[in-house]
Amino acid sequence: PEVDWVAHVKRELTPVSAGRFFVYGSHDADKIPPGAEALLIEAAMAFGTGHHNTTRGCLLALDRLIDTGWQPHRVADIGAGTAVLAMAAARVWPGTVLASDIDPVAVDVAEANVIANGLDGRVACFQAVGFDHHLLDDAAPFDLVFANILKQPLIDLAPDMARHVAHGGRAILSGVLTTQADEVLAAYDAAGFSLESREDLGDWSALVVQRR
Repeated sequence: PEVDWVAHVKRELTPVSAGRFFVYGSHDADKIPPGAEALLIEAAMAFGTGHHNTTRGCLLALDRLIDTGWQPHRVADIGAGTAVLAMAAARVWPGTVLASDIDPVAVDVAEANVIANGLDGRVACFQAVGFDHHLLDDAAPFDLVFANILKQPLIDLAPDMARHVAHGGRAILSGVLTTQADEVLAAYDAAGFSLESREDLGDWSALVVQRR
């Protein structure tokens, strides 16, 4: 139907808490809890408002890694959508986070979000298929890579992920149904990763794997 879906979704979206992170739209700016790492994400034509359990699972996995005191120096977000995960990492760690997406609309949305959150210069957004970009090749190996995509692209990405993640580095993988998680984990085990943690939220899994 001819409906302004973005306006409709804005009315429906409520803020999302995931550990220390608080993802909100501008209409809920008065609800930010004290001390929260707040990320402004407006409803738009790109995936990643934090409401889907895949995004929330990644944020919770990130929150736990932060609590361990771990300090990655090189971080990338592959299939970044709105860049919510890249911005979350940039909020808590120094350095520039690389955020790529196959969709040029998502890249535009991500760039606007980076500016809206005062992270201009801290998150670099660009179009790429997987790791196929000179910025990603030049910055590798990464200490942490987010990949919140889908089962088959994650499986296809496993060998490239191994080439781009440092030994001892981690990848946070999602976009995976709980029934698909073992298949994804098998591909990453074969590529040289071990499961560190798994977060199941509803029908979806977020997987933290470490490069051996």
